[in-house]
Amino acid sequence: MAAAPVWSVDPRTGKQREQVAVEATAQEVDAAVRAAHDARASLADRTVRAAFLRTAADRLEAAKDQLVEAADAETALGPVRLTGELARTCYQLRAFAGIVDEGAFLDVVINHPDDTATPPIPDLRRYKVPLGVVAVYSASNFPFAFSVAGGDTASALGAGCPVVVKAHPDHPGLSELVAAVLRAAAAEHGIPAGVVGLVHGFEAGVELVKHPLVAAAGFTGSIRGGRALFDAAAARPVPIPFHGELGSLNPVVITEAAAAERAEAIGTGLAGSMTLGVGQFCVKPGLVLVPSGAAGDGLVKSLTDAVSDTDAGVLLDHRMRDNFIAGVAERVELPDVESPVTPGAGGEHTVSAGFLTVAADKLAEEGAYDLLLEECFGPVTVVARYDDDAQARAVLSRLPGNLTATVHLSAEEAAGEGRGAEILAELTPLAGRVLVNGWPTGVAVAPAQHHGGPYPATTSTSTSVGGTAIERWMRPVAYQGAPQALLPPELRDDNPLGLPRRFNNHLER
Repeated sequence: MAAAPVWSVDPRTGKQREQVAVEATAQEVDAAVRAAHDARASLADRTVRAAFLRTAADRLEAAKDQLVEAADAETALGPVRLTGELARTCYQLRAFAGIVDEGAFLDVVINHPDDTATPPIPDLRRYKVPLGVVAVYSASNFPFAFSVAGGDTASALGAGCPVVVKAHPDHPGLSELVAAVLRAAAAEHGIPAGVVGLVHGFEAGVELVKHPLVAAAGFTGSIRGGRALFDAAAARPVPIPFHGELGSLNPVVITEAAAAERAEAIGTGLAGSMTLGVGQFCVKPGLVLVPSGAAGDGLVKSLTDAVSDTDAGVLLDHRMRDNFIAGVAERVELPDVESPVTPGAGGEHTVSAGFLTVAADKLAEEGAYDLLLEECFGPVTVVARYDDDAQARAVLSRLPGNLTATVHLSAEEAAGEGRGAEILAELTPLAGRVLVNGWPTGVAVAPAQHHGGPYPATTSTSTSVGGTAIERWMRPVAYQGAPQALLPPELRDDNPLGLPRRFNNHLER
């Protein structure tokens, strides 16, 4: 594997800005993984790793101006968006520090012997331990929150797992800066720099998932790239968990009553959601079922007006821009597909937002229109006009798994009148997060959040956002008949660490 220079590129012009690194060789990937593996013991103390996470957040905030400037130069996402994303990233780090302090994620369960049970119960003690080195594959569209210091890294470090991050080629310079911040935070607590490794290059990413000391992987990106890595993880002599977020259409259903009640508001809201961040969100609504007739016509007019007023924007790189333009053109060429506002090239380096319309019955059966049921990354959505509930259900039945599914109901439907509950039941098998009268863009970092869904939305049943994301990097282990003196402190009767636990079938806090 020959090393090649890694350049920072300005997406506003497509020109190289500066060389920031070189692609990692197989030997360099091996060295990074081994350094991370050797750093495992430094994360064993929960107090130390919680303090490390908080220091990382503090140092990222202190470097905000430099980091946001670097991120904007490489992504063109803008200082306002990037400042908010950095704040979210710091919040995630501190949130996982709190989870580590609390200790409930260890899931401690203790059963004393019970000879009266059938069959008899021996002395059993169960908790969760870290898996080992985690490979993290950065996302293009979230250079902070799903990258070097993002949720996969924060949750893995919280679990006690060192990480080796494969930097995304769209923001290599920023990746180097953030990795340096994390390593400086680690040094404050006596943690080796190898606890956060960083490699560049496509081949390095392949080598990483195959390395025998890598115990799990987290990925956010395309279906094609994610599936290739997922298959590689499964084909290893010792397969490893691969938690991948691959792609999502994020369907939206607008009931006829909702469209009649607030067509303008729904149309405007949809326009804002599908064009947010130039349509570069994994939860962008990509398929919207809108009723035929006057109520639906009013919604489409509102959407037309709002999208027409949206400025052209810069995508993360020119490859994505080319794919967006080609994908839209292929869809527009389908018979009976109309484009009230045509998306496409907005200028030499920008794209314009738009949407397509098609009769829902075209999507109800397998055929050429299946292309409209695939994600198109960028500021475009497909509006499918349905005549009745059966048509809408037929389209929904053909959808793959999604991160989100949304329904807009009228006030009466939301109060329990009509098919509201039935529609929710139809959407639940399709997605990991089901919304009512809202928009999917904007993923709150909260304990109850679930950011995942049936394949191809994700390759596992876990979430990459929220406190339970830490569970991806741990495995349960039970001790039977072990003397108290030999047990880890987490499993001793006197509970020296003060952990929440289930003790002889009773929950203790």
